[in-house]
Amino acid sequence: MSDINKIVLAYSGGLDTSVIAKWLQEEYNAEIVTFTADLGQGEELEPARKKAEAMGIKEIFIDDLREEFARDFVFPMFRANAIYEGEYYLGTSIARPLIAKRLIEIANETGADAIAHGATGKGNDQVRFELGAYALSPNIQVIAPWREWDLNSREKLMAYCEEHNIPVENKQGKKSPYSMDANLLHISYEGDLIEDPWAEPEEDMWLWTKSPEAAPDEPTYIELTYKQGDIVAIDDKAMSPAEVMEHLNKVAGENGIGRTDIVENRYVGMKARGCYETPAGFVMLKAHRAIESITLDRDAAHLKDEMMPRYAELIYNGYWWSPERKMLQAAIDQTQENVNGKVRLKLYKGNIIVVGRTSDESLFDEKIATFEDDAGSYDQKDAAGFIKLNALRLRVAAKKGRKLL
Repeated sequence: MSDINKIVLAYSGGLDTSVIAKWLQEEYNAEIVTFTADLGQGEELEPARKKAEAMGIKEIFIDDLREEFARDFVFPMFRANAIYEGEYYLGTSIARPLIAKRLIEIANETGADAIAHGATGKGNDQVRFELGAYALSPNIQVIAPWREWDLNSREKLMAYCEEHNIPVENKQGKKSPYSMDANLLHISYEGDLIEDPWAEPEEDMWLWTKSPEAAPDEPTYIELTYKQGDIVAIDDKAMSPAEVMEHLNKVAGENGIGRTDIVENRYVGMKARGCYETPAGFVMLKAHRAIESITLDRDAAHLKDEMMPRYAELIYNGYWWSPERKMLQAAIDQTQENVNGKVRLKLYKGNIIVVGRTSDESLFDEKIATFEDDAGSYDQKDAAGFIKLNALRLRVAAKKGRKLL
């Protein structure tokens, strides 16, 4: 500990990180720098500054990272149509590499010896923060108090706050029994009632989405404009990546879109149940696959789909800064060169219905695809030879008496 004089702490201003800030001061006798990221969580962040100042912290960073988060992390991920285990839209996972990046930048700016985070020893986030930090700064020292201290319950944390005069208030305005994480892409809920995979969450747990039953009785139509795989406008209004996500969160949430309730396999080995609201993400994935359906070559699209689970797993497990993720990203981005055009969607009571797609780069040829007279653009007789050649090995095997049933 004697070689650690300054520590940059990823600081939310909540119970855990407020305790951590004080604990680091006492245990390491070090100067603390706090870093609070605005990733679009929709909370007032200035109270975090005041709490840090009350603990005597001099260097306080509160950074608006919404555009960088959307542009450089979320949008590249959605070019890949990434989804983990078929259901999780990677909302927490994709935020961690950006936080790790900024922690290292601040450590370099302030001359800090170490960084610290509030992730527990049971979860994925400790892995994500630290893999990112070590990739960007191999000699950085990382402090994870949850793996060191004995303050392993809410009661002990509250007692520590009382003993050290640390103010604790609920940032949501009412007590929530859940562990929650929010950013532009999602809000997550874990713990309490939903630790039982059989228990249905209460309706008032959900903060961003209406239930499908309470959603409007009339559908909402929207048009998304794509340029090289990214949404650049909604209903012909140009928007930045963060603006796109803010708008889609609102309109999709109002229409009951974006809820998932899953049991996922954490990287550390355990299964965990989580509930998530990802309104913008639901729309972005559906629409992106729609524009790709007319602009991507068949085998390129299929190969991309084969790569996606590996890509999603890399993000989930914390390998955003790995060479293999960068390699996959380069391949994915190359496929997006001609993913341009518009997608029209109907949002209705939890459903996203694709009702139109158009592109100057479209590979859809109505003259070939039509069931009407194709005027010689496709000779149906050619299919006979195609089928016979592809059936050749099957016929040979059958003649040899190979059993298939």
